[in-house]
Amino acid sequence: MNSLMSNTASSNIFWHNCPVEKADRQKLLKQKGCVVWITGLSGSGKSTLACTLGRELHSRGKLSYILDGDNLRHGLTKDLGFKAEDRAENIRRVGEVAKLFADAGLICIASLISPYRKDRDACRALLPDASFIEVFMNISLEICEARDAKGLYKLARAGKIKGFTGIDDPYEPPVNSEIEIKEKDGICPTPVAMAGEVVSYLEEKGYLHD
Repeated sequence: MNSLMSNTASSNIFWHNCPVEKADRQKLLKQKGCVVWITGLSGSGKSTLACTLGRELHSRGKLSYILDGDNLRHGLTKDLGFKAEDRAENIRRVGEVAKLFADAGLICIASLISPYRKDRDACRALLPDASFIEVFMNISLEICEARDAKGLYKLARAGKIKGFTGIDDPYEPPVNSEIEIKEKDGICPTPVAMAGEVVSYLEEKGYLHD
């Protein structure tokens, strides 16, 4: 039965249920839908992990899709800037899209700085049954800034970019992330090692089986 949605801007929008549900899609794909949310500073290795993880899952016959923060700003969120309210809306949109991918039975890999804890927690709240898996790239600012592949830290230090996370805008680290990727003695894990840690978690929690 259709039910009236209670949290939309309009009071005349109804939810339409379909006979093929998430469980049916998961059975077809032989996996369980979830969101792997990778968060951390610019240059911490989020995109590298996302791509390596996606390749590893593909090699195992598992269907995933990557939502990369920079890529999404070319389309889905191209109308947004980097003020706090724009960052919040950016994460809200990505969270809703990630939820759809998970509902479709895919392993959705979202790779975004997502600096504010409350915005990440709001995305977690969208997902049922603990299927939001937060991966914290706990890599020091010093290492991230030394990498600076895009030259953004240099511009931020010169005052040419305002509101840059880690320089003049805060990053709020997760309190209880499911997975934490850390450097050891200033050395970061290899992409394969990082992806392996996430795959092991997914395997252990049953996401790679229907």
